Amino acid sequence: MAVGGFPGMLASRRRTVRAPVNPMDKSTIVSIYPKVIHERKYTIQPGIFHIEPGSLDKPAILVVGPSSWWKEIDEEQPLLEIPNSSIQIADSIVRDYCNGLLGCNMGDTMPGLFWMPGEFTVIELKKTYQHLLDKANENQNKYFSALVKLADSLWARTNGNPLTISNDMRIAAKSLGNNNKDWMKDFTLFQQVKCVACGSPRNPDFPICPTCHAIVDKVKAKELGIVFAA
Repeated sequence: MAVGGFPGMLASRRRTVRAPVNPMDKSTIVSIYPKVIHERKYTIQPGIFHIEPGSLDKPAILVVGPSSWWKEIDEEQPLLEIPNSSIQIADSIVRDYCNGLLGCNMGDTMPGLFWMPGEFTVIELKKTYQHLLDKANENQNKYFSALVKLADSLWARTNGNPLTISNDMRIAAKSLGNNNKDWMKDFTLFQQVKCVACGSPRNPDFPICPTCHAIVDKVKAKELGIVFAA
């Protein structure tokens, strides 16, 4: 029992009860990224944000309001609510998702994800802010191109190991219409086998082990016309 109090009084002070929020404090997150975005922020309330896949023709939107976190002063004081505006929340969702993505520079090469202050519908966006959607699409195409180039490099360097190709790279190639890439084939068609020289997994369709560089299939190498230095 707290000194000078009643049973349960201290517990009631520790509850995270939100103060009334400003109903006009709204921001809209817009996504033309063809992938589900699900962000969960454990330190704020509300802290779960879900955005469906979008496209340039059918952008997905999520309208967010303010969220709060609570700061502890001392054991005898109620938790202090620290509100964060919808602008802070929207910016955090976009940045936290994009920051650190392979190939993303958070400038002109990034997923087609952005936010705007205020509440908007898809119709309003396409009518008044089509230029922002077009810019996001331009940035996203640059991002996808960067992922495809990286996938080409990884595929060549690993002698066609499908495990080096991420789902994001496949999404990028599909969005750009590059479905003819070898690494766009269903990866279940590839069965890794052990290299007889070093034991590392390798793609049996390639005659050279990507790990130890041993020639493990001279017949296939000859069929492919690979010439080795004497």
